[in-house]
Amino acid sequence: MAAADYQKRPEAGFVTEALEKKLHDMWETKPGLFGVIATVDHKVIGIRYIVTAFAFLVIGGLQALIMRIQLAQPDQTILTPEQYNQLFSMHGITMIFLYALPILSGFSNYLFPLLLGTRDMAFPRLNAFSYWIYLASGLFMYASFLIGEAPNNGWFNYAPYALKSFNPGLNMDFYALGMVFFGISTTVGAANFVVTVMRNRAPGMSINRLPIIIWGTTTVSVGILLANPAVSLAFFFLWLDRQFGTHFFDTAGGGQPLLWQHLFWIFAHPWVYIIVLPAMGMVSDALPVFCRRPLVAYTLVILGTITTMLLGFGVWVHHMFATGIPFLSMSYFSGASFIITIPSAIATFAWIATIWTGRIVMTTAFLYFAGFISMFVIGGVSGVVTASVPADLQLHDTYFVVAHLHYVLIGINLFGVLGGLYFWFPKMTGRMLSERLGRWNFWLTFLGFNLAFLPMHWTGLLGMPRRIYTYPEATGWSWVNMLTTVGSFVLAFGILLLFVNVWISLRRGAIAGRNPWDAPSLEWATSSPPPAYNFPVMPVVASRHPLWEDRLDESDGHSSIDRGLVLDDGKEMLATSVIDAEPRAILKMPEDDPWPFLVTIALTVGFTALLLHWWWIGVAAGVATLLGCVFWLWPRDDLAQTKGAAHE
Repeated sequence: MAAADYQKRPEAGFVTEALEKKLHDMWETKPGLFGVIATVDHKVIGIRYIVTAFAFLVIGGLQALIMRIQLAQPDQTILTPEQYNQLFSMHGITMIFLYALPILSGFSNYLFPLLLGTRDMAFPRLNAFSYWIYLASGLFMYASFLIGEAPNNGWFNYAPYALKSFNPGLNMDFYALGMVFFGISTTVGAANFVVTVMRNRAPGMSINRLPIIIWGTTTVSVGILLANPAVSLAFFFLWLDRQFGTHFFDTAGGGQPLLWQHLFWIFAHPWVYIIVLPAMGMVSDALPVFCRRPLVAYTLVILGTITTMLLGFGVWVHHMFATGIPFLSMSYFSGASFIITIPSAIATFAWIATIWTGRIVMTTAFLYFAGFISMFVIGGVSGVVTASVPADLQLHDTYFVVAHLHYVLIGINLFGVLGGLYFWFPKMTGRMLSERLGRWNFWLTFLGFNLAFLPMHWTGLLGMPRRIYTYPEATGWSWVNMLTTVGSFVLAFGILLLFVNVWISLRRGAIAGRNPWDAPSLEWATSSPPPAYNFPVMPVVASRHPLWEDRLDESDGHSSIDRGLVLDDGKEMLATSVIDAEPRAILKMPEDDPWPFLVTIALTVGFTALLLHWWWIGVAAGVATLLGCVFWLWPRDDLAQTKGAAHE
């Protein structure tokens, strides 16, 4: 039966208790250890991402506090230079790679099928695999602390300092192999997001009706697929230089250290937008709920999101103005760095206009979104300063750049994430976070963050270099560094209060209904927390805000939430067309599967063997990985072919 005839299917109808029970039995994760390692439920995987990323945030934050104690006063000896280098490097790696993107992946994993009106991601087992690889790669890099040889050359890892002749331990081998390992997770996760948004949406959810967070995550997923090969290649070349004497970055053998910077920043500058644009999407979707009106300039914000990602691939050399590149190159990349502020400004003015023309409901989530806008502006303005070549040459490698980096990578990301947590926590748990504790949480976080990082601009203007582990008293930097240290502890206390709020609310928080915020998107059309199958029948969408249609009069038709195609012949999902989301096929989805976990174990053994030069074990692990993939992909009875032929 063609899926285009879904409305004629006899099973199409209303939601009943019998239907819900049948779907629950089919979609619910099996109990016990098998269910823990084999689940493919996107909601479980999303929460695992969020919890793991917050754990890495805490670890990275503790590393930062230790460094701030070291720098609070001049001539401190709490840390040795090597200890400081290892903490400094792992702090950057943790915050930029193990927290900033995975926390957004967690929200997107949880929300994507709910926002799109479907039951799971396009590739559920690949989704589970992306999480297990993320966890394994993070633990792999942190295992370096067990032998006292953590990465010690900064998260940017410049050659030739990362080569074996200058850094003979296992420090940089952990980082090089760990990042190749981590890249597997980000790559397969990105591909999954792209396919899901293209082929698995509720009927009628055309591309001009997608929530902004969908656009943000999809845009950065394409960016990941384009940027990841460069950095994976760079780290692989570095590993070859260190282990087999190749000369990609070794000047003695005709290599080019500058090649490392090009390969790294071709990846790392788009990465800035990769860990910012989904947070912008979260704000663009959730902020209007507390303004009681749709987002101003929806289409322009989407175009700005895509343009920002595209331009992000053309500005990487502004990190390299001090390397002696030709003047013409500096002129081009400086101009591109100024131009990229335009699409970001469009989003900023859209948020401000939404607030200005709305009827504000003052909640903790709204405060975080407003704080996000201020972080966005401060980080953006300091970035414009470094886009100017003369200014950048003066500020390069000073604490001014550290301040800008934290406002962009952590301030924008963190405030968007915390606002999103207060907004979607009721949907995930069925409980409301305390608003009273939330206000204290916000103000401590906001004041602590700005007290910690705003003075760093001044420290940089006073000439304090990055990456120094101590400084003499005569420099005059003492009082500014003390302010930064105090602010860091205030910020840490604010984050601690967040965890207290979460703990209390999980135990005895107010019960959240289906839609406690009176929000307009599809995730609020199901229970809190949602059932394993998300929607008992497939919703049909007729407007951009299906739950606000009566008050907005957006469309001639009406969305249908409680009547639609019933997919209950096993685990089934609907495949739709790319542009207009017209039904094309009914797809069979996989059951819980342990093979993604087992393949991750094999890969972990393989990367460990490469690290320790256990070549035969590495070969065996590679064979085990291939065999695991064969068993994973082997056709089974529970994965029948599509029921409806896809056709255009």
